[in-house]
Amino acid sequence: MPSLWISNARIIDPAGKRDEVGDLFMANGRIVSSLSAADKKKAKKIDATGLVACPGLVDIHVHLREPGQTHKETIETGARAAAAGGFTSVVCMPNTAPVADTAGTIQQIKDSIARTACIKIYPTGCITVGMKGQALAPIGSLKRAGVIAITDDGDCVQSNELMRRACEYARMFDLPIMDHCQDHSMTVGAVMNEGTVSTRLGLRGWPNAAEDLIVARNAILSEYTGAHIHLQHISSKFSVEIIRRAKKRGVRITAEATPHHIALTDEALGTYDTNFKMNPPLRTEEDRLEIIAGLRDGTLDILATDHAPHTDYEKDKEFDYAPNGILGLETALAVSLDVLVRQNKFKLAYVIDLLTRRPAQIVKLDAGTLAAGAAADVCLFDPEEKWVYDAKAGFSKSSNSPWHGQTLRGRVKTTIVDGRVVFADGRITR
Repeated sequence: MPSLWISNARIIDPAGKRDEVGDLFMANGRIVSSLSAADKKKAKKIDATGLVACPGLVDIHVHLREPGQTHKETIETGARAAAAGGFTSVVCMPNTAPVADTAGTIQQIKDSIARTACIKIYPTGCITVGMKGQALAPIGSLKRAGVIAITDDGDCVQSNELMRRACEYARMFDLPIMDHCQDHSMTVGAVMNEGTVSTRLGLRGWPNAAEDLIVARNAILSEYTGAHIHLQHISSKFSVEIIRRAKKRGVRITAEATPHHIALTDEALGTYDTNFKMNPPLRTEEDRLEIIAGLRDGTLDILATDHAPHTDYEKDKEFDYAPNGILGLETALAVSLDVLVRQNKFKLAYVIDLLTRRPAQIVKLDAGTLAAGAAADVCLFDPEEKWVYDAKAGFSKSSNSPWHGQTLRGRVKTTIVDGRVVFADGRITR
């Protein structure tokens, strides 16, 4: 593997508090402080004038659908979409078929990652057997098999007692719990946010309280057991305030927002386009602004995509019957830059931190930094380039994106994993 030399980039490394124009060097798959004169002559040089070089992006909430749902996505196609979006490390959810509740299924996923993935992918295991919320999965066996967290993702554990026991085991095995916060009894038949828009459209509403109740429950259980609970895709303004107050007490919780919840509201559903249907649903402008405020003050720790591929024929149904979920990996950086940096005046380095160091810390990944000796995982992007996103021509196997056909600003040019270029100039190179 040749050494790499990225020259004249704006290097932003929040972990090292570095933000300067300079050169970045890689050798033997690691970041190095410099190259010898002889090595510089042999190195592959990338002129990054006008570009930003940052740690490879990290997404800890991705659905890759393999095994069992490979008509939607595979580990290979999901990894390619991630690379095109600047992501070098992603964490995949266990709601596959079969679900990832045994060591054997985890091994199957890891084998497929080793064979087909062009980036680093880390598996999670289920909290409960079959993701049915009735009995705990073998959490110790899952940890030994290599999971980095446990979650029932879209099937939030409804039993408070069972969740308490899961917290106790998770703490014992030093695993974070990721929880999709939804009281199912309040969302039966619901397909969008409950409010004036749902009333106007004649669609069954999904109240904020369905999320807020579980967020509060998890804060209580985290405080009671000492377990680390990570709250997925927060969408409610009330949940943000619950998290803010819990963190002030020192409760061991973290939380994420998604690019779509900071960019869109339930008003986008006016045409009944199912590419705007997701779980949790798009909410009001007040909710959107409070999520952004939560990211600004640290109440919400990170951005994550909740990349959820579905086929065209699954999404092309009456709104009530179409599945929830949208793509996110290829558009996350551009959408986040637009909403947070341009519209809300966040510092660019802070937004990069939300997508690199912080998510890596939550699940203890060796990622998210450009320090000498770290893995040479790098994202090189043009923050100003405008481009039209064509979801049907993207790298995912599916195309269910609300940003299809839209002009975005900020484009990934090169993605490097362990010192190897895996994406460049619009093509996968591995």
